[in-house]
Amino acid sequence: MLQIPTAPRSDWKQTAKKFGFGFHSVGDDPYWTEDRYYQFTLQQIEEGIEAPTAELHQMSLKAIEKVINSDGLMTKFQIPKNMWPLVRKSWEMDEPSLYTRLDFAYDGRSPAKLLEFNSDTPTSLYELAFFGWLWLEQKVDRGELPRESDQFNLLEELLIGRLKQLKSVMPFNTLHFASCKETEEDKGTVDYLADCAKEAGLETQFVYVEDIGISECGKYFTDANSKPIDTLFKLYPWEFMHRESFSEHLESVEINWLEPMWKCISSNKAILPLLWQMYPGHPNLLEAYFEDDPQATHLTSYVKKPIYSREGANISVVKEGTELECVDGPYGEEGFILQKFHPLPRFNDNHVLVGSWLVDDHPAGLSIREDKGYITKDTSLFVPHIILG
Repeated sequence: MLQIPTAPRSDWKQTAKKFGFGFHSVGDDPYWTEDRYYQFTLQQIEEGIEAPTAELHQMSLKAIEKVINSDGLMTKFQIPKNMWPLVRKSWEMDEPSLYTRLDFAYDGRSPAKLLEFNSDTPTSLYELAFFGWLWLEQKVDRGELPRESDQFNLLEELLIGRLKQLKSVMPFNTLHFASCKETEEDKGTVDYLADCAKEAGLETQFVYVEDIGISECGKYFTDANSKPIDTLFKLYPWEFMHRESFSEHLESVEINWLEPMWKCISSNKAILPLLWQMYPGHPNLLEAYFEDDPQATHLTSYVKKPIYSREGANISVVKEGTELECVDGPYGEEGFILQKFHPLPRFNDNHVLVGSWLVDDHPAGLSIREDKGYITKDTSLFVPHIILG
């Protein structure tokens, strides 16, 4: 795993504008970064990323089933009791999923260590699936990368295939896509997914989460035009939905969900101590416990994570009893887990996190995020990669 400097494409901002990549910067600060890239060998990808991704995914499904069958674990996972029947029904009906991202600490030599699952609302999808691939093609075509350069990036192909498959698995008329207002990155993600759905031959519509209503008969959620929503991909967390007044309609409405409700379990940080309990010493897992577990007291270097948390919020890093970094945010009332501290590899003073993507059950791509701090946030840099050798 190498970090290699390279000249940015002279026209990359014009290219970003042309293809609707408006969130390539955060204010005056960069987000998309192409003055360097990461180089992996095919062996590193296949053995270091793909294989553990597939295995950990299957392990997580076994963990989900364990939670589904345990009132105690449903409580530990802070899933509201009135939602238990719906979560269980979602799992028992084998409601299909679309995609997931696992975050790893990986240096190209040691086994990748799982930091967390992002299985409900993962973002940074467009950046890899489309713009990252375009970067590779243009750099190769311009003679700025070796002709044999490749990328672990099957996302678009697999997403289109999966969306086409979903049409036959759960028949629907229109696939609605939803994100919140004033979230440009989220809108970019769902717009890209809608483009993939159109490539798969599906009819699509967009609706802001805030504009979703309920039909007079109470059987359907509706879009801004009062059209019934029969299938919805929502870039909006289940833990939010479960606690809002609208949740009273979740049991009575007729709708297909992407992602399915059972993903409120795998997107939950509580799955980390459960996996450690089920697979202690697994080479791709880090020791983890619920904060109130007596076994947690022997960890002197750890990362404290809320059971629900997004984009690094309310996470703190402690090394030998001293707090190195913490991020403020709205989470934490639901409790915390402690995960053994495992440093991210550093390149030129930046900490590097590897995201490994799955579409359905298939490893599908790799993304790189960099941050000067220990905690990866929504403002952390996105850096492209290649496979060579």
